[in-house]
Amino acid sequence: MIEEPAAKTVGTGGDETVVRWDDLAPAELTVLETIFWSAGVSRAELAQLTDFSRSKANAAVAALIERGMLDETGPQASSGGRRPETLLLSRNLGVLAAIDLGATSLDVALMTPDLTVLAHHSEPADVGAGPGIILSRVREVLRELRTRCNIRREQIFAIGMGAPGPVEFGSGLLVAPPIMPGWEGFSIREYLREEYAAPAYIDNDVNVMAMGELWRTHRRVPNFIVVKIGTGIGCGIVCNGMIYRGADGSAGDVGHICVDPNGQRCHCGNQGCVEVMAAGPAIARMGTEAAQAGQSQMLADVLADKGVITPEEVGQASRSGDNAANAIIKLAGTLIGQMLASAVNFFNPSQVFICGGISRIGPLFLAAIRQSVYHRSLALSTRHLDIQYAPLGERAGIIGAGALALHETLRNRGRLP
Repeated sequence: MIEEPAAKTVGTGGDETVVRWDDLAPAELTVLETIFWSAGVSRAELAQLTDFSRSKANAAVAALIERGMLDETGPQASSGGRRPETLLLSRNLGVLAAIDLGATSLDVALMTPDLTVLAHHSEPADVGAGPGIILSRVREVLRELRTRCNIRREQIFAIGMGAPGPVEFGSGLLVAPPIMPGWEGFSIREYLREEYAAPAYIDNDVNVMAMGELWRTHRRVPNFIVVKIGTGIGCGIVCNGMIYRGADGSAGDVGHICVDPNGQRCHCGNQGCVEVMAAGPAIARMGTEAAQAGQSQMLADVLADKGVITPEEVGQASRSGDNAANAIIKLAGTLIGQMLASAVNFFNPSQVFICGGISRIGPLFLAAIRQSVYHRSLALSTRHLDIQYAPLGERAGIIGAGALALHETLRNRGRLP
């Protein structure tokens, strides 16, 4: 294991600053966290958000600018009098590495401390190939991005990663991940430390997406859930402005809530889980069955031409008015809504954000989810409920990975986990 440095020489430009984390005063740490979550504020706004006096806030800001941890980035719009300066986390802190691993995709990015993307790469990936192949590719892509941006390895000061399986957050280890053979007990953190002397934080991919949406809203939406619908179905829970992981990190594993006791057998061993009944593979399976049964000429033509039917092709047929495809999309949305109604009744979120590769297969899908949730939920729990696509869309995972890295680094004062 690489020893933890007491200080690191970092910076994205020609000038370098020695940044220390271990002797931050509590007020300075609060200021850094507040500015990060606010995405830039003036000194007056900072005092209000932290509930500090003006003098206390100004003293902390001055100390952090002197340390090279904060920058004044230009005046805000004037409301009369002198225009206030905007405060942002300094690029002298270094560079964040963000990794978003899905069941069939890999996204890697380098970011500044305010989550501005410096370089980004996306490619198909098969998580079932195992940690050796996937993580070797991650390190390769990180090197390519660093070369593109002229960033040295030492400038990476924190790493965040989302993975499509249950994660014990404290250790960063995956626990019995159903679609990730060979990953259980494999230390992603130790693998990354072979090249980077930086803290690395690994979490479930939907929790990371929820972190991205939490950062986007500047923590002003304290209670919401993010539902990812793809190869599987998962849920990230934000409670009182924080990611809620549960006792062991498995909170939000809604894909295995039963919606039909007599339904298909799931890979978890149970029957009728919403994941096996309504996720991407289920939509493809129902589309294939409709084609083979002669219920849809459109899907039959796709099957004859390509040999397989994807969820996206079922969605395309639905948008073209195919009755069988419409029925499939509506059934999948209704079952997901049935599951979400239980979550809404239990948790009473103000927002439900839908994301993932299958979420945008057609307007009927979101409409069916909404109708099912509102039909099955209590009136009080849906009085102010908004169900919509996640505003960050496909960027939620990579932005969330950067936010995770920065948030946990601040919380842990730069110590290696």
